[in-house]
Amino acid sequence: MAPKKLEELKALLQELIDRGFARPSFLPWGAPVLFVKKKDRPMRMCINYRQLNKVTIKNKFLGCIVSADGIRVDPSKISTVIDWKPPRNVSKVRSFLGLAGYYRRFVKGFSMIATPMTKLPQKDVKFEWSEKLQQSFNQLKTLLTEAPVLVQPKSGKEFVIYSDTSLNGLGCVLMQEGKVVAYASKQLKPHEKNYPTHDLELAAIVFALKIWRHHLYGEKSHIFTNHKSLKYIVTQKDLNLRQRRWLELLKDYELLIDYHLGKANVVVDALSKKSLFSLRAMNTQLTLSDDGSILAELKAKPAFL
Repeated sequence: MAPKKLEELKALLQELIDRGFARPSFLPWGAPVLFVKKKDRPMRMCINYRQLNKVTIKNKFLGCIVSADGIRVDPSKISTVIDWKPPRNVSKVRSFLGLAGYYRRFVKGFSMIATPMTKLPQKDVKFEWSEKLQQSFNQLKTLLTEAPVLVQPKSGKEFVIYSDTSLNGLGCVLMQEGKVVAYASKQLKPHEKNYPTHDLELAAIVFALKIWRHHLYGEKSHIFTNHKSLKYIVTQKDLNLRQRRWLELLKDYELLIDYHLGKANVVVDALSKKSLFSLRAMNTQLTLSDDGSILAELKAKPAFL
């Protein structure tokens, strides 16, 4: 360490010891100290825990289990959702959606699957628990038990985002090194359903950038959309006010937008549409491959054998 930084470190540590905030440690584990300059020029002490975190054992935190493999749902917390009885009033519906919604980042197309239930608490909607609502309720519980392990994002490595839209909502997947970091989906508001296709596809990108800003800001990201003209959004001259406003947000990020054929964009297609629900209803087996695509297998038996 440079003499100037070492002198600053000793002064800061002595101040912390004098105030009783720190004490000498004789443990074999430690973490390197870094200095960051503040706006008014003095040094600010920071500690780099990355090396220490590599050997840290898994831990439970806010309903999730964090380990070297990534983040997964805590089974003891999910058991509450799994044992939940079908709601019999609007208050119970809100309670269930609130609890299940905490784990929405683990569930592909959460918003689309929960659509029938989210309509119940709306004003002037009569409470009737139909078969469609029961299917939505059961599917959410099933998907939470099958929730995948999400990887922890790494700083300095490129992020990849796949986005897609439909008449029902927006869907996107955040990935890094071919592994899923998080899923996100959103139902369209009434006024958003009037957007032209170009604006709707751009809205999906803006939604992803906003919801994952804490991951993407200051990092390189590669966005794939199935609307080809968005590749040239930055250089287009004739933009409406909404597009200009969103373009200002895009300038905050170091990103590249590329076209990705809609038929190949199967992961996000399932988020923005109800295709996963339909496939599961046909008793298909869904498999997420390493490249992010979904393989649907349907086994058929001849009826007359």
